Amino acid sequence: MKTLFTSAIAMLALGAGAAQAADDLTLQLKWVTQAQFAGYYVALDKGFYEEEDLDVTIKPGGPDIAPTQVVAGGGADVVIDWMPSALAAREKGLPLVNIAQPFKSSGMMLTCRKDTGITSPADFPGKTLGVWFYGNEYPFLSWMSTLGLSTEGGDDGVTVLKQGFNVDPILQGQADCVSTMTYNEYWQIIDAGLSADDLVTFKYEDQGVATLEDGLYVLEDKLADPAEVDKLVRFVRASMKGWKYAEAHPDEAAEIVLENDETGAQTEMHQKRMMGEIAKLTAGSNGTLDPADYERTVATLMAGGSDPVISKTPEGAWTHAITDAALN
Repeated sequence: MKTLFTSAIAMLALGAGAAQAADDLTLQLKWVTQAQFAGYYVALDKGFYEEEDLDVTIKPGGPDIAPTQVVAGGGADVVIDWMPSALAAREKGLPLVNIAQPFKSSGMMLTCRKDTGITSPADFPGKTLGVWFYGNEYPFLSWMSTLGLSTEGGDDGVTVLKQGFNVDPILQGQADCVSTMTYNEYWQIIDAGLSADDLVTFKYEDQGVATLEDGLYVLEDKLADPAEVDKLVRFVRASMKGWKYAEAHPDEAAEIVLENDETGAQTEMHQKRMMGEIAKLTAGSNGTLDPADYERTVATLMAGGSDPVISKTPEGAWTHAITDAALN
């Protein structure tokens, strides 16, 4: 009897421990560990996830990692992706849903050398433009369609150079312009020896073709499970707390990112500079998707004439259910 009683007490203790165990959640980043994702690392470092009873694993991305493929294969609960890629994947059958939008503005640019003679988009015809692919090409293709420019080359169109995730083509004279982000590749060009006076930049935001970047996405079935919804609400609340802390303490946020960079490839100067630029993109967002920004993104992606990025207006591609519960 004593043995049975002792066993029962042990089982109760185990049960109590299980009840207190934090909920696991895996986040897949769109790219490598850097200040682009500072809010999540800050939330982890500062215990904001722990306060929400979450055990969050952050998985870095890279050139060979597509967030849409990771979530489709069950490798993550939440992924960070750009909306053009997410909506294109949804139209192809992957039921991704945007549950939060920490980034209010786009950081995407086309950066050109002034010595090519380019001063405005009217000078693009006949030029070679570096473009990222793997889902990142969609905003560019939409922009070219808006300008009425073929991407098949020739004097009346542009030649597209499939750009690696570096800026070598503009440094080596292989391209007149390359894709850059305000917070990353542009500064790589500067650090390589060119000055701001040597360059002309065209921000997608300024050209009226900006599409939403770095949203949080899950598969639809998670939103049908009350337990998963509760977990996502806590995750978004803690993540946005992390983002607002990062905005207010950019240097500290950059240091936290560096501490989490297992590759050791990032530098303090670059990450602090990046965090300063990232804070400009998250400013003004509490994590709630602005429907007007969504509509602009959809309109841009559908403005491709005979070759749009998406062929019809998506349905059910976003929800305010998570942010309403998390932030209000």
